[in-house]
Amino acid sequence: MTSPAAIPEKMTAVAISSPGGPMVLKPERRDVPKPEAGEILIEVKAAGVNRPDVFQRMGAYPPPPGASDLPGLEVAGIVAALGEGVTRWRVGDKVCALTPGGGYAEYAKVHESNALPIPSGFTFTEAAAIPETFFTVWHNVFERGALKSGETLLVHGGSSGIGTTAIQLANAFGAQVLTTAGSAEKCAACEKLGADRAINYRTEDFVAVVKEVTEGRGANVILDMVGGDYVARNYTAAAVEGRIVQIATLGGAVATTDVSKLMMKRLVHTGSTLRPRTVEVKAGIAAALEAQVWPLLATRRVAPVMDMIFPLREAWRAHERMEEGDHIGKIVLDVA
Repeated sequence: MTSPAAIPEKMTAVAISSPGGPMVLKPERRDVPKPEAGEILIEVKAAGVNRPDVFQRMGAYPPPPGASDLPGLEVAGIVAALGEGVTRWRVGDKVCALTPGGGYAEYAKVHESNALPIPSGFTFTEAAAIPETFFTVWHNVFERGALKSGETLLVHGGSSGIGTTAIQLANAFGAQVLTTAGSAEKCAACEKLGADRAINYRTEDFVAVVKEVTEGRGANVILDMVGGDYVARNYTAAAVEGRIVQIATLGGAVATTDVSKLMMKRLVHTGSTLRPRTVEVKAGIAAALEAQVWPLLATRRVAPVMDMIFPLREAWRAHERMEEGDHIGKIVLDVA
């Protein structure tokens, strides 16, 4: 390992003291991790906050084997040290990275292939809001969902970090974008980002609106984080040969639906979770993002939507903000 002498032995991190509410997130002193072969150590300047962090805090989403027990799936900062065999990065490079855990800390390590250069002109807090949602959307909408220009994408939860990213990317690649959100304010924000039609799910039937807007054809791709009773409704809202991609089940993991619709429409219902995937799979997504999406970020054709920024030591406030459900876009921790 090559590293400057300035790296301390100890760091401040926010750990989960026990499963529970936001207040179980406690600052503590930890050893600075040491990068292994192929890994880089990042001096973290900012860390993104995501729904899986909340689930982990509640005891419902344990880290995969070998990952840090600290929450935090995305960071931005400066390369502080290199593990053996690292070739792409140099100490001092500014990067953002997808991590399997450990982001709520002053230092985090990650495989070099799961890091990307911070787009020109982006702050550390903006860059920390990129990896988790952009990796998730690219893999699920464009790889698993195979969205093409001219097709219609329906995004549930359009005002979330995932939703705001999906709206922008689908719009940039020439798709018609429909989305659901839970208030007039959130719907307006989605349409400002490029959604052709935002549907207030509290006052409108998204199935009827999708059918109306598409002149009866339905949505070609549906990105769903709700599950539950949305599954049957998605089957009705989907176009023939439609693809439904499940990325969460906030509305319940058990669904009762008429699978004959799946057969008659020749639908594909797939899904994925990102955190447990191998370094190699994530490296492939990173490479695709750098080639296809990083040029859009460089010109700010797309960019993360920033909601609120909290100090690392007040991570509990960030979790409260997420659980309240009023946020639009990304919540980030300022670590510097």
